Formats: sequence, C-alpha cells, structure tokens
Amino acid sequence: MSYVGPDFDPPQPRRSRRRPLTVAFAALVPGALLGWLVYEAVGGSGDGGGSDQAGVATSSTASAFSSPASDSASAPSPTDPATDDDKQPGSSSTPGTSAPAGSTPLRGKVVVIDPGHNPTNFEHTAEINRKVNIGTNSKECDTTGTSTNSGYPEARFTLDVSRRLATLLEKQGATVKFTQDGDRPWGPCVDERAEIGNKANADAAISIHADGAAAGNRGFHVILPGSVHAGAADTRKIVAPSAELGERVAGNFLRATGSAPSNYIGDGTGLVTRTDLGGLNLSTVPKVFIECGNMRDSKDAALLTSGAWRQKAAQGISEGIVSFLRGS
Repeated sequence: MSYVGPDFDPPQPRRSRRRPLTVAFAALVPGALLGWLVYEAVGGSGDGGGSDQAGVATSSTASAFSSPASDSASAPSPTDPATDDDKQPGSSSTPGTSAPAGSTPLRGKVVVIDPGHNPTNFEHTAEINRKVNIGTNSKECDTTGTSTNSGYPEARFTLDVSRRLATLLEKQGATVKFTQDGDRPWGPCVDERAEIGNKANADAAISIHADGAAAGNRGFHVILPGSVHAGAADTRKIVAPSAELGERVAGNFLRATGSAPSNYIGDGTGLVTRTDLGGLNLSTVPKVFIECGNMRDSKDAALLTSGAWRQKAAQGISEGIVSFLRGS
C-alpha cells in the first residue's frame, strides 16, 4: 500500500521496543549469514533512500531474519500482471464462511481477513475521501492502494492472497470472515474494517497489503499496533498478543516464501510498530498488517504477480496464524 491517505501516513517518531522473536524464528538463524550473502549478491539490499518510514519503532531481531530474497526464475515478468492471477485452489466467495465439520486444530477459532483497499475504490473518490475518526485523529475512509509499474493493482493482489489464505485456514477448521471480498463497490472504511473484527470477536485478524515504496526497496514487513489510548482507540490489551501474532506471521512468511525482511523499514527485523493506523488503533482483538513486498520494485513485483508465489505467501501467513492460535 502507498503511505498516503487512511492508515498510510508517515509513522510516528521512533520509540524503543525490544522483544525477542518466538522459538520458531530461532530455527532460521543457522542459515542467516549465508542467506544474507546470497540476498546481497542478487541485489536484495537497496540504499533505503526511498522510504518514508524512517523513525518507526521496531523489534531487535534482525539477525534471525537475514534470509535470502527469492528471485525465482519461474516468476512471471511484472509486465504481464495477469499471468496467473486468481488461480488459487478454492476460495471463500463470501464473508463469514464457516469451518468444515469434524475435529480440526482451529475448530471454534474465528479469523478475520482484511483484504486491503478495494478494486473499485477509484470510482468512488467522494466516499473514500470522507474522514473517519481513528481515535488519535481523523483520516480518509480508505484509499485506492498502489500498483506495480505495469498496472497490477494492490487491491487485486490483496483479494487473491486473502482468498488463498481463507482456504488454508478453513482446512484447519477455522471460521473465516472477510471485511470485504470483492462484494462491495468501495471500502469499507478503516473504522468499519476494525469493527468487523471486533464484532466477530476474532481470535486473530490480519490485514493484507503490498507496499508502494521506491524501486530498490524490497522485502516484507509486518506492522504491529502500538499502545494507544485516545478517543475511541484503546489498544493496550491487544499490544502483547498482536506482537506475538506478528512475530509468528513474519517468521513463517520468511520461511515459506524465501523473501527477506524489508531492507528499507524495520531495521531488518521485518517488524514495525505504528500508532497511526485506524485499522489497528480501533481493533479490540489481536490484529496485524502485513506488507508482502514492494510493488514498485521490479524484482518484488515479479514475485507479487506470480500465483505460485502468492500461494507461498498465503501458506506462510496461515502457518503463522495457526501457530499463534495453537500457542505452539
């Protein structure tokens, strides 16, 4: 997502946050040095000059995330963004899909998936520019999101990954609900997105995005809610569980995709804490955002436009959520 408009303003000044990653990440450390050298060799590290995210709070776990970025030869060129889009194995066609019958690990658990933006937001500028209160201040209802240089929209990407993710979680027995599933003309607004998770009493909620930073900036990052207590926003009870959720998602995403943590935000940890996002500020359930990669970088774009890679992304996110909900 581009950081302009709702939930995408520049982050707040740096504040210290030090938290060890979960045990799952420790298994990644032995290959860290070799992985990082490979990542550097293929151009994974940019100069970081294009980021508008300097000064955000992060976790001190860079070494555990030093894994090579995937430059799969089979990934399609971003000049052909629709090559294999939406070819996921089964999906939830509507919000509120129930888990299958039978004893499964996540039976009784509710997960809310928030596909960022909406493919037709651009047709409803008046509606999405309306200001909503996010506790700390007012922001636009929603934005159009970003796109690759060849025109593959972030909103299309987020829906595809979200549907793949829903299928995987439902196989584990979870009840999955969407904030939108291509079934609305615009939005919903960021406050409603949070409210959907709250009303569902979700055990976990995640917002799926892709970034729109400058070329050369690569990799993923997971955004954690900071402590906010202002107006309608009170994240104090969800900060700790959300951080655990985010750490597990980040570690499993790295392992499943081979993509490295962001080289332009998060100090190499893949984790960023923010207090300016309405979708997090207004949540009363554990929730994180994930920026799966940078759509404006050609190497990241080649991954983001690959259906095979998007399946890996969904798998990594799913495994992180399952690990969080099972406490293992």
